Amino acid sequence: MNAAPQRLGAYAVFAALLASAGLPIYIHAPKYYVDEYGVSLAALGTVLFALRLLDVVQDPLFGRLSERLRDARAHAVGIAGAVMALGMLGLFAVEPVGLPPVWWFAVMLTLVFSAFSFLTINFYAQGVIKAERLGEQGHLRLARWRETGALLGVCVAAVAPTALTVLTASPFVGFAIGFALLAIIAVLMMTAEWSSAGTPPGAGLGVVLGDHLARRLLLIALLNAAPVAVSSTLFLFFVEARLDAPGMEGPLLLLFFLSAAGAAPVWGHLAERYGPKPVLIAAMLLAIGAFAFVPLLGSGDWVLFALVCVASGAALGADLTLLPAIFASRMARISPSAAEGFGLWSFVSKFTLAFAAVTLLPALEAAGFDSGGGSNPPEALMLLSLLYAAVPCVLKVVALALLAATPLKEV
Repeated sequence: MNAAPQRLGAYAVFAALLASAGLPIYIHAPKYYVDEYGVSLAALGTVLFALRLLDVVQDPLFGRLSERLRDARAHAVGIAGAVMALGMLGLFAVEPVGLPPVWWFAVMLTLVFSAFSFLTINFYAQGVIKAERLGEQGHLRLARWRETGALLGVCVAAVAPTALTVLTASPFVGFAIGFALLAIIAVLMMTAEWSSAGTPPGAGLGVVLGDHLARRLLLIALLNAAPVAVSSTLFLFFVEARLDAPGMEGPLLLLFFLSAAGAAPVWGHLAERYGPKPVLIAAMLLAIGAFAFVPLLGSGDWVLFALVCVASGAALGADLTLLPAIFASRMARISPSAAEGFGLWSFVSKFTLAFAAVTLLPALEAAGFDSGGGSNPPEALMLLSLLYAAVPCVLKVVALALLAATPLKEV
């Protein structure tokens, strides 16, 4: 009776691992390399964008590789998990050796994100197979476990470096070691789950890109992920410089992601009852409403911003739960192995983060913004507020309009 929840628990833990290597790295790594090694924001933004250009090629190829290795996924996942753990240790726990810090950053991040891409593609493709075996509402049921686990993983990873300062003078070293241990646990828990027996071979990228609804869902995912990418890239800078609340970054991040984790299963239950489209639209409206007045916040307004974190975090829970479930349902119809489809999904998700970094960070630097805690001119602070909140609102409105115009009955 408890077997199914226990097996789904493995998906939650593995999702927590992947989430710990995704968004938190965009939050922590650039600021860490600015503060620790004096790397410029423009250089970091360029590196992040270049890595996403690599994803243009490698993510679809990883999708095809995943399909080729479908009968040996457990071994492939084990190797990729080890590479990701070693890359994370190199990023935060090892001093740059033989390379300038910016190049060390680039090499280690390439290892982390390449392994992350391959693991994500395999994980979500296997999720399509698993969900079909769970029966009716299987995609939404799996999504609740998977994305709740992912959000809890993000919660821990987002605040761990701050929390570890109580225990060690090198909190990022502790974070990297903890991540490596989680990688071992997650890979072992999922070992028995990589079977694709009875699933037809992949239909290929052509079928996925040739499907009008799959293309529309990928475009919605791109537009809907962009606001999160923008706000995540600028979050630490906004709290420290605009709200003048250094030290509150960790608690506010925890509040944001805990709200997302708490809301994710609620959105999932609502979607099972009322359908994913109207529920997702409601969550997107909540996100827009929460961010609409953020540009008006200034020094000392962190309490008001905490309310924004609660509302926008809750909305994020729907984004991360329902959109992947909708896309997975479509893949189950047109490409049941789903590896190629989630190769494209992985690229879309990460491209927004890199595009945000390569455009926003240099723009702030050009406006005279100082991330080192120095005095910032009013125009730089205003630009920070507009980029952090107004840009995501505009992008979210476009994504909402596109979703509203998309018929999901075929899903």
